[in-house]
Formats: sequence, C-alpha cells, structure tokens
Amino acid sequence: MADMCVRPYWELAFDSGGDVDPAARDALVAGVARENLTDLVVFAHGWNNDRPRATRLYDRFFAPFPDLLRAADGVRVGYAGVIWPSMHFADEPVPDFPDRAAATAPGPPALDVRTRRALVDVLLCEEAVADRLAELLDGRSEDPARLAEFVALARGLMDTGGREPDTDPPLLLTGDARVVCEDFTAALAQVGVVPPELFGGGLKKLWHGAHELLRQASYYTMKRRAGTVGREGLGPVLGRLAGASPAPRVHLAGHSFGARLVAYALRGLPEGAGRVASLTLLQGAFSQFAFASRLPFDRKRGGALGGLQRRVDGPVVCCHSRRDTALGVLYPLASRVARDDDSLLGVDRSRWGAIGYEGMRAVDGCAALSLGQAMDGGLPATGCANVDASDVVRRGEPPSGAHSDICHRELARLILLAGRIVR
Repeated sequence: MADMCVRPYWELAFDSGGDVDPAARDALVAGVARENLTDLVVFAHGWNNDRPRATRLYDRFFAPFPDLLRAADGVRVGYAGVIWPSMHFADEPVPDFPDRAAATAPGPPALDVRTRRALVDVLLCEEAVADRLAELLDGRSEDPARLAEFVALARGLMDTGGREPDTDPPLLLTGDARVVCEDFTAALAQVGVVPPELFGGGLKKLWHGAHELLRQASYYTMKRRAGTVGREGLGPVLGRLAGASPAPRVHLAGHSFGARLVAYALRGLPEGAGRVASLTLLQGAFSQFAFASRLPFDRKRGGALGGLQRRVDGPVVCCHSRRDTALGVLYPLASRVARDDDSLLGVDRSRWGAIGYEGMRAVDGCAALSLGQAMDGGLPATGCANVDASDVVRRGEPPSGAHSDICHRELARLILLAGRIVR
C-alpha cells in the first residue's frame, strides 16, 4: 500500500494495452477479502505523467472521505487508485497543485523539458522526433513546408489502430495542415490563452495552433488508450473482485480520460460478474452521446456505451461544468470529423461536445440536477443523472480552464451519495 490519507488503499497499474500488474491485482483481491469490506471506491486519474503525480491527486481527492463516513453505520470502505500511462502538458496549470513552470507568463509556443520527456516516455515518441518538434516550434518559420512537417510529425504520434477503433477519423488527423492550425489558433484566442499581440503576423501566429494540435494529438491517443485500459484491464479485474468472498460493492469514479476509462470498464465486465454499484464521471473527456441508445444525427447507430448503464445498480452520475474550456471549446474542435458544414466558428458542440461540459445526451429519463439538488437527496436510485457542478468546478487558467478543479468535498460526498454509502 502507498502512504495515503485513507486506509485500506491499493493501486492497480496498467500498461497502454490494458495489461494489469498481476501482483497489484492479486494484492487488491486478497486485501478486499481480508479486510471484509462492504464497499470499494475505485478512482482513475485523467491526464498525468507519472505515479507520484497520480498518488498526490488521490491523496488530495480522498481526504474528505473519512470525515464524510463518520456518520455511516455498518460500512467498511476501501479505496483503489488506477495508475495508467497518460500524458499531461507541463505548461497547463492545475488547481490545488501549483507548478512554477505552468505559472509562467504566456509567450511564444515551446516544448518545455518535462513535456518533451513525457512525449518520449508516455507517448513513446522517438527522441529525435521530440527534438525536431521542439526545434520547429522554437523557429516558428514562415515557410509552409516547416508547418506541414510539424503537423505530420504530430499526427505520427497519434494512436490510430489497436483495439479501440473509431468510426471516423477526426479532422485533426485528416484535415489540411494550415486550416487545422488556423482553427486551433483562433480557438486559443477565444479562450484567452495568449494575448493577440503575441500571435505575430503571417504564418508565425499559426504556430500557436500547431502547438495546440500537438497537445490534442496526445489527448487523442490518451482518449483511445483510456478505453482500452478500461475494457481490457479494469473490467476483468472487477470480474475477479466479484468473485471475492464477501464481494464488496464497487463504486467507480474517474476524471477526464479516467472517466472514460471507468465507463469503458462496463464493456469489459465478464459474463456473470454482476453489476457495479455506482459510476461517477468527473469532467469526462469523451462523447456526450456515449450512453445514447440511438444517435440523434444517425438513428441507425447508438453510442459506444449505449445501454451499458444497465450494468450499474445505482445511478450513473455525470458531473459537468460550463467553466471547463478544455471540454467546451477545444474538445469539440479536436473531435469533429470532416463535414461540409463545419467551419471555424460553427463547430456544432451539440454534436461533437464532451460529456463533461453539458452532460450526457440522448439518454432516456436522464435527470438534470444542480449540485445542491444532488446534495439534498435528488440523485435517482437508478438510471442516469447530469449534475451541474459549475459552482465548485470553476477555478483554472487557459487553455483548460476548470477542467482539473475536482478536489472538492462536495464531489467526494457525491460519490458516496451515488453509492448509497451515506444518505
């Protein structure tokens, strides 16, 4: 067990293909039985660079749980943190975890040393490619060929195969290099990530968009990887937990791409493993139509997780915030695919939006609640609920805004309420 503010606590480590560390898995399964737990909270981080950063998040997020559980009778709660290979750009400030490198004044786009290291270690980028990406960004050449080279190298880092196929590749991957960089540059201006006077003239200003394209390329890979780890890794581990004696009630929670990871674990539950007790999604970085049985723009298809809420005994709770600019502005721009009606200022958020910005859509009977209503007992016993957490998920600087502002007592209590651990 790691040194953590809650006990008992275990970690589950997965590689990019979803293969679990068997020693960690076996320790969790044996420990759950030994501790005679009634409930197990499993939390998955979003973008991240290493285990120490992940455990800092878990220690901070779980801190309110002991006090919240003081009035809960007859429960023995354990905790598990999921460790999986995801990547965070070091220039993005994260509330509750101040970082001197991320707090520097805005300037020309560049790859700092830690981000370059993460490209190599997490995204498996070759050292020479990372060096060339940094060199091109530093140069900000007016030559269109250099911009095209940068975009090609960035796209080469995107995971477009494996076991988590997409029906359509995003325009991020297939669109004209200059047009895509123009779109991202304008989006950065919209969210105020850099003052317009720093853009420069001609092609120089488009390097801001090129840098953002690289960021979104890494997130595209993280998004797909999260689905693979959830389905191929965490789902089967939950099956093993279901065979423990006594088997605890399992409550899944995740942030950002980690929300996608725990949601996709529902697809990986083995036959006969039963259902999880609750699922809480915090600023989920995946499609708002994931749980739809029928897509409103294509009635022949459903969402990737359509109907899988039936594998959850309690509610599927989706926390969303309008202050999350990573999901409100950049996610739909990066997620759109080639359509004749797509334009820079006309990206259809109602089609390409994220579940963590305005909640899940096209799900029958989905409740819409304020955070206060949810805290006052408004969560449904089963089914789906969108909870507007904008009142607490509100801190953060561009480009991601409040996306990572999740360490709040209210959100900890929401997980316990969703699981009927406290009332």
